[in-house]
Amino acid sequence: MRAQHGPQPPQLDPSLADAQAVAASLGVDPDTGLSQSEAQRRLGQYGPNELASAPAVPKWKKFLAQFRDPLVYLLLAATGISLVAWFIERANATPGAEGGEALPFDAIVIVLILIVNAVLGYIQESKAEAAVEALSQMTAPQTNVLRDGAVTRINTVNVVPGDVIVLGEGDSVPADGRLVAAASLRVAEASLTGESVPVGKNVDTLAEAKALGDRANMVFNGTSVTQGTGRAIVTSTGMRTQVGKIADLLQATDDDDSPLQKEMNYVSKILGIAVCIIAVVVLVALALTESFNDVHDVIDSLLLAVSLAVAAVPEGLATILTVVLALGVRRMAEHHAIVKKLHSVETLGSASVICSDKTGTLTRNEMTVERVVTPSGEVQLTGTGYAPEGRMIAIDAAEAAGITGAAEAAQAEAVATLAVGAIANDGELRETAVETVRNGADSASSANTLWEAVGDPTEVSLIVAARKVKADRKFANYTRVGEIPFTSDRKRMSVVARDNADAGRLTVFAKGAPDVLLGYCGRIAVNGAVRPMTQGDRQQILATVERLSSEAYRTLGQAYRPLGTASLADVPGVTLNAAGHVVDIAEQSDVLENDLIWVGMVGIIDPPRTEVRDAVAEAHRAGIRTVMITGDHPLTAARIASDLGIIDTPDVAKDARADLSHKVLTGSQLDELSDDAALDKATSEISVYARVAPEHKLRIVESLQRQSNIVAMTGDGVNDAPAVKTADIGVAMGITGTEVTKQSAKMILADDNFGTIVEAVREGRGIFDNIRKFLRYLLSSNVGEVFTVFGGVMLAGFLGITQPGSQGVTVPLLATQLLWINLLTDAAPALAMGVDPSTDDVMARKPRKLTDRVIDGQMWGDIIFIGIVMAAVTLIGMDMHLAGGLFTDRSVDAIGHDAQMTEARTMGFTILVFAQMINALCSRSHDQSVFVGLFANKWLWGAIALSALLQLAVIYVPFLNTAFGTVPLSAGAWAECLGLALIVLVASELRKFVLRAMHRR
Repeated sequence: MRAQHGPQPPQLDPSLADAQAVAASLGVDPDTGLSQSEAQRRLGQYGPNELASAPAVPKWKKFLAQFRDPLVYLLLAATGISLVAWFIERANATPGAEGGEALPFDAIVIVLILIVNAVLGYIQESKAEAAVEALSQMTAPQTNVLRDGAVTRINTVNVVPGDVIVLGEGDSVPADGRLVAAASLRVAEASLTGESVPVGKNVDTLAEAKALGDRANMVFNGTSVTQGTGRAIVTSTGMRTQVGKIADLLQATDDDDSPLQKEMNYVSKILGIAVCIIAVVVLVALALTESFNDVHDVIDSLLLAVSLAVAAVPEGLATILTVVLALGVRRMAEHHAIVKKLHSVETLGSASVICSDKTGTLTRNEMTVERVVTPSGEVQLTGTGYAPEGRMIAIDAAEAAGITGAAEAAQAEAVATLAVGAIANDGELRETAVETVRNGADSASSANTLWEAVGDPTEVSLIVAARKVKADRKFANYTRVGEIPFTSDRKRMSVVARDNADAGRLTVFAKGAPDVLLGYCGRIAVNGAVRPMTQGDRQQILATVERLSSEAYRTLGQAYRPLGTASLADVPGVTLNAAGHVVDIAEQSDVLENDLIWVGMVGIIDPPRTEVRDAVAEAHRAGIRTVMITGDHPLTAARIASDLGIIDTPDVAKDARADLSHKVLTGSQLDELSDDAALDKATSEISVYARVAPEHKLRIVESLQRQSNIVAMTGDGVNDAPAVKTADIGVAMGITGTEVTKQSAKMILADDNFGTIVEAVREGRGIFDNIRKFLRYLLSSNVGEVFTVFGGVMLAGFLGITQPGSQGVTVPLLATQLLWINLLTDAAPALAMGVDPSTDDVMARKPRKLTDRVIDGQMWGDIIFIGIVMAAVTLIGMDMHLAGGLFTDRSVDAIGHDAQMTEARTMGFTILVFAQMINALCSRSHDQSVFVGLFANKWLWGAIALSALLQLAVIYVPFLNTAFGTVPLSAGAWAECLGLALIVLVASELRKFVLRAMHRR
């Protein structure tokens, strides 16, 4: 539906107005945001925050779209031919004699069945659309807003003018807004302005109106944050935003057909061409051998063409494919894997490599600081989770070495280390009181406390640790002035804070990867004194990093630097602009982040998920290689990888500190591999990558793809988006993933769990297997019908279908009968096969390649073999009820040929229906016996029962006898029908027995 938007609040250009003035005009306090009730009122007044969509396609157009298929066109042409034949027959009827059928029953029935099929297709596709819409709601973009003084996450569509939006790295900007706070904020605006480089943002009021790309104090809908943080007051939503104003000029691009869709189009085209060729060959052969003597011969030939067209067309193929994919995607969503597009399922089952981040996907993402190592010693922190409960225990190695007071010094330095980590921090630890009731005589209520981590779990773990040792008292007087944000390239973060208890003097607090941060440290704090850092200090720190990393700790160093002034402008080397203001400090890291004072490092543990090891083993069994890509220290990555079974480390069980470095490649080592051949060789052998930047992830994915791998790539940060988008299966984290990454991905993990990816691959393989099952079934059944018509015409005299001396063409089965067979078999049974349980272990085989045909040579062999058998038993059944045939029952001589033909057609019609029902059971596997899991699919048995009942109606209901050219059958005839139909089962089982025997060799 088209979004309805009320008038937006009148205002001047917000870029020319002071932020407080903009807030006042919109009736909002930037420090508390709107109230929930006011936001709800404004939502009703201004409408949802969405761009106007194209008008919904009317239902009648959706219904007519069911007929927009080349195979349906073929059937409509057949209908036209049937009408022409009926008119010719009526026009050439001898006066006073029977003029053929009073109504064109063939044409009428074909049209009616096409309409019924269209109705079924419309209903099924409507349900599929509803399932996809439900999935899209699960992946709807969300935004952080400030409401009632607290940051709340809401659906972007509910953002209203006056909302204060909270922006961070990786966020999509949900609406146009005036910035009221910005810390090293950079926004990618290429989608709106064409500017390829992210634009720096600030809160300064512009002196004059400027172009969109130069409005540094504004953020715009549809752009994305690449760095820093900020807050903005929403000034326009929906169609009133800058992107909304040009929305009508934007052209939506149609998605390319998936390989499966292309193959279905190819199969339909081949079927249509094959039918036309067969029809031409048969007609030419008949013209040469029989010749067309009168108009009746022409009519019979036209009816033959109609019969061949009807026999070849699997009318419900496209609809069934859509519904089966929708059902499969819904099942995957129940397992926390949300696939954004139906046809991505086929790629999932083909995955041969899964590249995964470590934190949160392979591990629990429950960061806990357990160790703090300082120049004077090491301490251990107790307690787990986010509750700030625990204590500090000294590890007295220094005391044992005879260094008096080292334990006390280490504890004091540990407190200082944690204080630095808590100041240089964007995380937040929230405390929520939950009221409980104690039962008893003096029942009373009490309050339990829940602790919620908001932001990066690593940062929150530092806050928790600082609270445990009361280090938070050390930073109570500090106020943040500016920030140099963490990026995956810098691997560090710094904050400039003012000490309000020390005349407002400024200090730089920094944290980051120890080996990186050390490069910016020139001094070290030891036992309360600061001295120059020596080479021995550096070696000792790096050795400690190696030790902690080998024990699976993630290490993070802390440092600081007093600037000795209350103004950044007074810091030597700091750049000022023409107005005398300090240029964004994010661009001056080289000035502020030097000569830092090292205080210590923390060891953070993030235990592996217990279920991941089994998932990795299951992926390996399925021929899928697992690759870990992380920014952590190489030894930490290697240790986690060995614990999870990603790398084979037989010595680890014997030596917990076994050297695993040769099994890891770092980002710097990847940079040394300049040519593709060397990189491809490395990525084919190494499965763990550490200290990598976003461009390394992209290179790894592209290298694996060059080796003909189907690559799944997980990502959460904005810088992961290129690699996620390039991968064959981009997977975004549903919990920690940024909106930009979610938009780039084809699948979203609602639980951020690696095991969910493996489960999705299993489901994807099962769905693909079921698609092959119903394709094998549908096509073999339709080929059986074509062979029946073709064989019946070419062998008509041999089988007794035509009598000696007769002229013209007699089709073995009427077009209406063939179309009825297709209606029975293309609908319920084929759909039931789409939800068929796996007949074998789908994870016990290697991944299929995307270049492999869905309908390969092996399947074509199944299709043609079963088609020939079905045609043979059908024609034999007809022959038994025709005089002059091979197996004729002589009792039929008592009735005329026309009556014989009606009974024989009823026999062939019924045999073909039941043969196809049996074929549905046989088609569940290429080589496995039909008796394996015979009753596993209750839906299939229900569909078979329904089809059998409908076939009985066609045979025994009088008006249907007229419409379909049938007569009631005797008990003996039924025995013949069922016996001949069962030959399909016997032939299929014999063929599968031979295939299994050949396979065992």
